[in-house]
Amino acid sequence: GVKPSLSVELSNKGFHRLEVVTTVELGSETPGDVRALLVYTWPRGVYVDPYQLAFLSDLRGWQMLFNTTIDLEEPAHRTSAFLTYVYPSHNGPTPGPLTVTIPIHGRYHKPAFDGKSFTPVHIELPELLLWTKKCTPIQRLEPHTLLDAPCNASNTSICSWIKIQLSHKVCTTFLHLPVGDGPTVTLVCTGTLLVTVICCAVLCHSILKHQIT
Repeated sequence: GVKPSLSVELSNKGFHRLEVVTTVELGSETPGDVRALLVYTWPRGVYVDPYQLAFLSDLRGWQMLFNTTIDLEEPAHRTSAFLTYVYPSHNGPTPGPLTVTIPIHGRYHKPAFDGKSFTPVHIELPELLLWTKKCTPIQRLEPHTLLDAPCNASNTSICSWIKIQLSHKVCTTFLHLPVGDGPTVTLVCTGTLLVTVICCAVLCHSILKHQIT
């Protein structure tokens, strides 16, 4: 029957680069014209690079719409949470498993003064919304809620989507991002400034010494 399920996994690609893999199973009796929408609420500790997504556009079977402009350089404490609307696509008359792999990047965080080397960042599970011309099979999924959201990634119109309440509990996923050591910040800054001054002095001396008159 129409029994959607959703699972999320994290694939670690490095300290500040990961992939969020979401798999959606719609069920064997799901109408062939059904469309799915995944609404992600991302914390301020991570960002999604729209330029990277544009570069990978030919390799993925989904489209994404951002609700705001993404600043790639801002640290975590100067940014806010944001939303993305992901529109997966499927091939064939019968909807099969939908898999969405989103590359995310960790933002720089303030140094920690409690001795911790990592800070946790919680990744919320996406909301699953469905739309079809004949809503009867989907409306049998109780309880359900109607939500207005963009019809597609071009954001040219608004559609009424059915928000699916998943029958099983899915644990929140979280990652740990490395942070600097607060007590050493002053020492590192002082050392860096001292080395910079020495290098500038040596460079100026060398320029003056070998200056051609």
